[in-house]
Amino acid sequence: MPGTSATRVPRLFNRSTWPEARRIADILRKETIGGALLLAAALAALIWANSPWAQTYQDLRAIEVGPAALHLNLDLATWAADGLLAIFFFVAGLELKREFVAGDLRDLRRAVVPVAAAVGGVAVPALVYLAVAGGTAAKGWAIPTATDIAFALAVLAVIGRSLPDALRTFLLTLAVVDDLIAIIIIATFYTSHLSVLPLLVAVVPLAIFAVLVRRGARAWWLLLPPAFACWALVHASGVHATVAGVLLALTAPVLSRTGAGNATEGSGPAEHFEHRFRPLSAGVAVPVFAFFSAGVGLGGLSGAAGALSDPVAMGIVAGLLVGKPVGILAATWLVARFTRATLDEGLAWIDMAGLAVLAGIGFTVSLLVGELAFGTGEAAAPVKIAVLAGSLTAALLATVILRLRARVYRRIHESETADSDNDGIPDLYQQP
Repeated sequence: MPGTSATRVPRLFNRSTWPEARRIADILRKETIGGALLLAAALAALIWANSPWAQTYQDLRAIEVGPAALHLNLDLATWAADGLLAIFFFVAGLELKREFVAGDLRDLRRAVVPVAAAVGGVAVPALVYLAVAGGTAAKGWAIPTATDIAFALAVLAVIGRSLPDALRTFLLTLAVVDDLIAIIIIATFYTSHLSVLPLLVAVVPLAIFAVLVRRGARAWWLLLPPAFACWALVHASGVHATVAGVLLALTAPVLSRTGAGNATEGSGPAEHFEHRFRPLSAGVAVPVFAFFSAGVGLGGLSGAAGALSDPVAMGIVAGLLVGKPVGILAATWLVARFTRATLDEGLAWIDMAGLAVLAGIGFTVSLLVGELAFGTGEAAAPVKIAVLAGSLTAALLATVILRLRARVYRRIHESETADSDNDGIPDLYQQP
C-alpha cells in the first residue's frame, strides 16, 4: 500500500542477514575458546600469586627482554600489555571496520542503537566511579568503562544457546565499539608524556603497511617489519602502543577488488587478517596478558575484604555492576523513546537487562587501564581485586537472568515445534 514505508516502525534488534549471522556464529565459537583460556590463565595467576612461590611469579613478570638500543628492553608484563594486546586491538579494529563498511551496521538504523548503548555504557560507569571514589582516585575513572569481548561472549555462548541471535549480535557490536572508545580514552587521557617526532615518523611505516596491504600483500615476512616499526615508534612516542594495532587495522580494505578495479563484497584483506589473527588474539595474546596482570596477593578473605573497602575498589565495583547496566539500558531506552523504535518481535526488556549486566564484565581492558592509572605496585592491588570481583559478580548475575530467559525461549520453541508437528494430522477422536 502507498505510504506504508514511511510509517514503518524501526526495530532495535533487526534479524541479521544469513551470511552475517553465520559469520558471527563462527566468531562466537572462537571467542568461547578464548574466554575459557582467559579464565584459566587468570585463575592460574591468582593461585600462583597466593602460593608459597608467589615471589617466583613476581620475578617472572620482571624478567626483561628486548634490545636496549631501541629502548625496548621491557619486562614480560609490559610486553604482554603493550605488545600482545596490540594484536587484540588489531583484531577489534578489523571487526569494527568490517561491521561499518560491509556488515549489518552500515545501516544507520541498526548502528545507532549499539553505538548509543556503548557510549552510555562508558559515560555512566565513569560518573558512578567518580561519585564513589572521587578525590585523588579520580585518575581511575576509565577502569570500569570497558566490556571484555572474549569473557562476555564466552559466558553468553555457554548460557544462552536458546536466546535469540539478535542479543548475540548486539553484544558483539557493543563490545567492539566499547573497545574503540577505550583505545581513544587510553590514547587521550593516559599518555603521560608525548614525543611528537616518533609519532610523526610512525606515519611512514603505517603508510608502507597500507600500500602493501592494498596491493595484495599477505606474506608475514613482508608485512611484519613495517607493522613492528609502527608499533615501536608509537610506543616511543609515549602513546600506548596498542593504539598502533587499531591504526594498522584501519588501513586494511574491507572490500575486495575485481579485475576492473571495482569494489565487491568479497573476502577482502580485513576479513583475511581477522580470520588469521583472531585465534592468536583469543588463544594467546589475551590469556597471556591475563596471566601477567591478574596475579595479585589476596591476603586471605580478610585481606580481600579490606582491599574491596578501598574507595578505588568500591568505585570500580559500583561502575561495573551499577554503572554499566544503567548506562546501557538508559541509552537504549532513550533511542527507543525518541526514535519510536521498538524491540524485535519475541524480545523483552528483561533480555536487554540481562545483556546490560553481562556487559559489566570488564576484565582485559579494565586491568590494562588500571595499570596505566595506578601502576603495578601495591596501589594496583585493590584495582585488580575489584576488577576480578566485579567482573565475576556481573557474570554470575547475568547468568541467572539469561538462564531464566533461555528457559522461556526454549519452552516457546518446544511449543511451536509441537504445534507444527501436529499440523495436518487428523484427530481420530474429534467429535463430528
